[in-house]
Formats: sequence, structure tokens, C-alpha cells
Amino acid sequence: MTFAIPTSDAHAARTSHEKDRARKAALGSFVGAVVDWYDFLLYGIVAALVFNSEFFPKVSPAMGTLAAFGTFGVGFLFRPLGGFVFGHYGDRLGRKRMLVLTVLMMGLSTALIGLLPSYASIGWWAPALLVTLRAIQGFAVGGEWGGAALMAVESAPEKKKAFYSSGVQIGYGVGLVLATGIVSLLNQVMDNEAFRVWGWRIPFIFSVVLVLIGLWVRASMDESKEFVEKVEKPQQRAHAAQRRARLPIVEALRQNPKAFLLIIALRLAELFTMYIVTAFALSYSTSNLGMPRQFFLNIGLLVGAVSIVTIPCFAMLADRFGRRNVYIAGALIGLFSAVPFFVALDARSTVWIVVFSVMLANIAHDMVVSVQQPMFTELFGTEFRYSGAGVGYQVASVVGGGFTPFIAVALVNGAGGSWHPVAAYLAIGCLLSVLVAAKMKTR
Repeated sequence: MTFAIPTSDAHAARTSHEKDRARKAALGSFVGAVVDWYDFLLYGIVAALVFNSEFFPKVSPAMGTLAAFGTFGVGFLFRPLGGFVFGHYGDRLGRKRMLVLTVLMMGLSTALIGLLPSYASIGWWAPALLVTLRAIQGFAVGGEWGGAALMAVESAPEKKKAFYSSGVQIGYGVGLVLATGIVSLLNQVMDNEAFRVWGWRIPFIFSVVLVLIGLWVRASMDESKEFVEKVEKPQQRAHAAQRRARLPIVEALRQNPKAFLLIIALRLAELFTMYIVTAFALSYSTSNLGMPRQFFLNIGLLVGAVSIVTIPCFAMLADRFGRRNVYIAGALIGLFSAVPFFVALDARSTVWIVVFSVMLANIAHDMVVSVQQPMFTELFGTEFRYSGAGVGYQVASVVGGGFTPFIAVALVNGAGGSWHPVAAYLAIGCLLSVLVAAKMKTR
């Protein structure tokens, strides 16, 4: 004799399972993002403080800084390749497997940077190995955003996709707090020489602990809801087989070729605001203005901590009032804060530097990134979304992010130390993002 499960009970069980899947996906995306962004951002912070002297000592200080930020940018060059490879297999084998690999690869390459001998020990092999490990970092993080965003967006309730997927970007803030916090702590308990020689290695080796936590959390995740329903289920296999005759990235390009250009333009406001505040300004304030490095390390801690609150709040507003409205407001704030930030910096006005750092990195940047996960991923179909959104996102990282500190330093050097070209660079990027978002059709 068999007993049928009451319809109401079956519906309640299904609803409970979907909520549990959504929570696990959001948590797994968040924790993995913390690990990957801690590793990736730590490099930029230490590059601004140490790498010019430890790995490029045979050139002038200005050229050493350019070289250090050049290696910072190398990681961004390899992000599209990571987006392509992880996206390809993520669209075919599932998001979860790829996300476990990205965390493992990122953590190991970061720990190895902490063990890398300096130029004084092995000569030019040191910067060569540094560039190689940075490239592996970029490759790994290239597959991270697409998979983490999709796990959260595809498993989230329909009307809460921005909020549930905001953990991907909150992970950025937590990673920034951890990376800046541990460097700041070491900076306070060590003298400059000890930090330069060996102290900077500690945060990189500490990455091993974060990797173990990330692997443990991601192993408990379920596969993305939409991927299971639209790709894995038996009734979808015949359709999926036809799709798989082509590379997923080819299908993404065929379906919406303009989407890649849209993503690049829409990320300019995000990338310019954050990297100018957290990477370039740290170098500029210490090298050109003689300010203590601890000041901008503290600003990095502040904006990272505040973003843990602001990003989910802006995401909830976006779910209620529209993603494009929140995005445009954030990009406009970035546009109008560009010049005041540099005026405050040039005047060495600590209060106003903090105010406009928050305006750029916590209001402008956080409003923009709070909506990116659903906004970008929904430009593509489920069967090739990992490839499309992931590659588009990472190509934008190269165009607008990886070389922003490098370009900013070059602009300052070319202008004889003046900040005006960098302020214009920041403002123009935000303006382009505003114009594209205003003309973009949204759901």
C-alpha cells in the first residue's frame, strides 16, 4: 500500500529545499569570494608598498612602482582566459566543480608568492616567478566571479536576485578588510625594514587557512537550480546536446554580441572608483605627498568594512526600485566625486579625503556593484551564461581595472606630478557608464 504525500506538504517541502539551496548558494558564493578577493587584493596592497624594492631594485623608484603595478595588471590579463576556460566547463559540467577549483588554485598561488625569494637572492628569476604566480591568480579569479554570481542568481528567489547575489560583492569588501587589516597590523608592530624583508610574506602564507575554509563551505553547496533544471534534467538533454555542438562562448557571442561591450562600459565606474582609492592613492599619497602609508591602509579598512553593510542595502533597494536606477545614481556620484577627492588629497585634508573616499568606494562603487550579478548574467541564456557573463566581466577587468593604477601613475608622471589627468580619467569612466546604463534595456 502506498500513501500520497499531501499537495500542501509537498509544496512546503519543495519550498523549504529551494530556500535552503538559495542560502547555501549565497553563503558559498560569499565565502569563496572572500578567499579569492583577499588573495587578489593583497597583491595590489603589497605591490604598492614593497614589490618595487624587493623585486625591481635595479631601476629608479618611479619605474619600480610602474613595474610593480605592471605585474599587478598581469593578473587582469589572464582573467579573460580563466573566464573562458572555467566558463566553458562550468556551462557543461556545472558551476560547483569549477568554484572548488578556483578557490584551490588561487590559494596555492598566493601562498607561493609568500615563499618567493627576492631579487637579491635569485636575480631576475624573482620578478619572472612573481609574474607567473600573478598570472595564475588572474586565471583563477577569472573563473570565480562568473560561477559565484551564477550560483547565487540562479538559485535565488525571483524578486530577490540582487540581494541574494550581493554576497559575491560583499566578499570583495571582507577580502579587502582582511587583506588591508593584516598588512596594517604588521605595519604597526614591525619596523619598515622587517616588514620589507620578511613581514609582507605572512599575509600571503595565511591564505592557506582561508582556502581550507572556502573548500569546506563550497563542498556543501548544491548545484545551481537553473543549471539543474535547464541543462541537467533528462527532458533538456536533447536540446543541450544541440547547444553543445558549439562552444558556449560562441553561443553567447551569437545570442547577444553587444552584451560584452555593455559589460565593459558598465564596469568602468566600478573599477575606476575602487582601484584609484585603494591602490593608486596609497602609492600617490606616500610617494608624491609624503603622507604616512598607514593613513590609506586605514581608509582601505574603512571602505571594506562599510561595504559589508552598504552593498546588501543597495541590493535590496535595487530589487524594489529597479537595478538601473540604483546603478545610474551610483555612477553619477562617482562622476561628481572625482575632482573633490583629488582636491582633498592634494590639500592633505584627512577629513575630506575620508569623506570622498567613502563617496567613491562605498556609495558610487557599492551602488554599482550591488546590481551587477543579475544585470550581467541575465544578458545570456543559462546554457552558456557562465562563459558569456564570465568572459565579458573579465575582459572588462582588463580594460578598466587591471592597469588603472599603472595608467594613473603614468598620467601623474607625464603631467609632472599633477593629479588632474587622473581625476579626468576617473570622471570620464563614470560618465561613460552613466550614458550606457541610461540607454540600456533592463528587465
